Amino acid sequence: MAMNLLGALVVGLGFGFFLERAGLGDSRKLAAQFYGYDMTVFKVMFTAIITAMLGLFWLVRFGVIAADVLTPLQTYALPQVIGGIIFGAGFIVGGFCPGTSCVASSLGRGDGWCFFGGMMIGIAAFHAGGDSLANFATSNNWGALSLSDVFGLTHATTMLIIVAGAIGAFWGAEWVERKLSA
Repeated sequence: MAMNLLGALVVGLGFGFFLERAGLGDSRKLAAQFYGYDMTVFKVMFTAIITAMLGLFWLVRFGVIAADVLTPLQTYALPQVIGGIIFGAGFIVGGFCPGTSCVASSLGRGDGWCFFGGMMIGIAAFHAGGDSLANFATSNNWGALSLSDVFGLTHATTMLIIVAGAIGAFWGAEWVERKLSA
């Protein structure tokens, strides 16, 4: 257990380091995403997702990680949609997501500390909601779904489609930046 926590700490610190190096500790840079003239957030986060997806696939494929230790998360459709709306609204209003607010806080930025504090208040409020919120959070369970399951494709085919989509999306993001920055 301690090694798992240590591993999570190392990965978290590394991820935070790269977020900071990409300039994502600045809410103005994150807000620029929504105006379309700086798509760094999209490019960094999608790259992280693709890297993690491919890394995990190949680590399992080569036997470095046993597939049976991976536990797919359950899909709680309605709570996740509502959570996504709340998350998105907070991101647009505050210019931070939880990870980038931690980065901004670690840099001593006041706006990061405010957003981080608000996040902690939200967590405490959810916890104070007791069983009713906990029951809602686990309602509407669709089971452990993956894109491969939903579309009836192999994991490799699904990844190939996602990587091809990412390449197209990166090209599109660059095009949008050029058009809106001109």
